Amino acid sequence: MTIQWFPGHMAKARREVTENLKLVDIIFELIDARLPLSSRNPMIDEVVHQKTRLLILNKMDMADEAQTKKWIAYFESKGHPAVAINSLEGKGLQTVFKAAKELLKPKWDRMKDRGIKPRAIRAMIVGIPNVGKSTLINRFAKKNIARTGNTPGVTKKQQWIKVEKEIELLDTPGILWPKFEDQQVGYKLALTGAIKDAVINMEDLAVYGLRFLQEHYPKRMQERYQLSEVSEDLVETFDHIGKLRRCYAGGGEIDYDQVAELIVRDVRSLHLGRLTFDFVEEY
Repeated sequence: MTIQWFPGHMAKARREVTENLKLVDIIFELIDARLPLSSRNPMIDEVVHQKTRLLILNKMDMADEAQTKKWIAYFESKGHPAVAINSLEGKGLQTVFKAAKELLKPKWDRMKDRGIKPRAIRAMIVGIPNVGKSTLINRFAKKNIARTGNTPGVTKKQQWIKVEKEIELLDTPGILWPKFEDQQVGYKLALTGAIKDAVINMEDLAVYGLRFLQEHYPKRMQERYQLSEVSEDLVETFDHIGKLRRCYAGGGEIDYDQVAELIVRDVRSLHLGRLTFDFVEEY
């Protein structure tokens, strides 16, 4: 279900994340590896303040590998440590644990120097809807179902998942709102399935998708749709794809709705390969 964000919802979401920030040592900011900037909350820096943070690029298996590497380097150049994972298959989880321990090592060393025995690291996942927060929490839970439950000093409602010997994860993710002001961001989120199809004009989305493919992945587009060349005339391209895939309405006319759905489905289902929609070079 797509959340309709209004000022009241935003304030409530921010308040809930802020309250839970007090309980954790580190924030796992989950973003979609295909949309490393478009899938970030526009006010994330204000929301998490100075709390230690690890950027996690999820769904790396669906993103352009070369771009993912560039994005990790980009974020780290801005002072934001980042790792890439595939939460669905549990790939890269060890890199998350390792990075979290490294980031908090100075704090833990200071505690040891003062004679304080360090407890487990406590973490919380935050991110906009549909970036895979629940999948990641479930993956952690399946890895080690033991929960610490009502930890002293923690509100009774809070449940913690022991994901490693030295790491506990809050079982409720912090949900933040996506960007709204940029129409391109909306299209990108829709292409990855982060926005309900019912509220989208599918033809407009397919046109955006084809233009994006023309610019960034023309060879894949040619191979998938058996195009001798990439045409600037998108009606011609729609007609070609419609004939190729036999998308006909009554009377032998091309069914453009069907063609649009097919194009969007191809983009989402990796039929055009691993795609990234935010290119480092454009930022």
